[in-house]
Amino acid sequence: MREITLIQLKEKNPSEYMLVDIRDEGSTLYGGIPGAINIPAAMFEEDLEGSISKLDAEKDIILYCQRGEKSQEIAELLEGRGINCFSLAGGYNAFLLEIMDEAENENYQEEVEVSIRKKFHKSLFSPFAKACKTYELIQEGDHIAVCISGGKDSMLMAKLFQEIQRHRQVSFELTFLVMDPGYNAENRKLIESNAKRLGIPVTIFGSTIFDAVDTVDKNPCYLCARMRRGYLYSKAKELGCNKIALGHHYDDVIETILMGMLHGGQIQTMMPKLHSTNFEGMELIRPLYLVREADICKWRDYNDLHFLQCACHFTETCSTCHEDGTTSSKRLETKKLIAKLKESNPYIEGNIFKSVENVNLDTVIEYKQKGVRHNFLDNY
Repeated sequence: MREITLIQLKEKNPSEYMLVDIRDEGSTLYGGIPGAINIPAAMFEEDLEGSISKLDAEKDIILYCQRGEKSQEIAELLEGRGINCFSLAGGYNAFLLEIMDEAENENYQEEVEVSIRKKFHKSLFSPFAKACKTYELIQEGDHIAVCISGGKDSMLMAKLFQEIQRHRQVSFELTFLVMDPGYNAENRKLIESNAKRLGIPVTIFGSTIFDAVDTVDKNPCYLCARMRRGYLYSKAKELGCNKIALGHHYDDVIETILMGMLHGGQIQTMMPKLHSTNFEGMELIRPLYLVREADICKWRDYNDLHFLQCACHFTETCSTCHEDGTTSSKRLETKKLIAKLKESNPYIEGNIFKSVENVNLDTVIEYKQKGVRHNFLDNY
């Protein structure tokens, strides 16, 4: 198996090679290298002949994954079939790091902020402000820990908080909190570089979460998500904060509702705010609650921003951990299902969202409140 570096790739004539992104479809939603086609590694492993048929045998095949590990395996597999194949050293992360090194525009922060105030005011700032007002997420005297994972959602959330604070309608403090659960040096650098470019003064603290979940076989994503939450609450409280803000958006909400029904046999949703059960006086808020993911992507692409998908060091395909510990495959499956349903019903997303606002308890057989089950026969 042969490797090729980004420098060597740039020296090649684009007509001489075919660039193939072998990350899963969920990962490609977070960005990719321009000009690449997506054939997930799982497709090569499940249907090698079918995947090979999609390749141009007349060209060099250059594969990349997130960090350059899985692409080595698939490259060896293809070489065994006589295909001239290379693995991109460092994978997509190497591409991101190069972009960070090249981006030295002093006016970059200002340009991003102007885009929020003008081009994306209606699609991003307005629903952000509406959620804050509708669900009373920001109150006088709050000190909010804005939790940044390094992805597009949390980075945008930080910029929107800076923007709404600029309006000075309510007096509150912000601390931009980044927890390092055991990132490798490259992933940490990506977060720090993006924060610097966007003018977000982050406070970084460490933990050993990745080492802890490395030894867990059953549902490590769930454990990771719960541990992250606990560390964030603890550090935020130590810094004098009374709230932590997470970057879950509208699409996360409707996907969670549907996944709860299909995979959990229950009706529930992500709440716009929650009281902490373990940290007295602390609240969790979700100010992107009404913001659509597609609009976040448009903002990211318009400003040529590139963010982490997941910095998890023990799985190549793990997406940003959700509180329910669901895997990227389940999320993506649900996302595709909603898109398919939308083809025949353009109101499907709004209807899913409204379904948990319009619960008629007179037609519910059984429900649970504060841990106590109630059956319709109790008062029949």
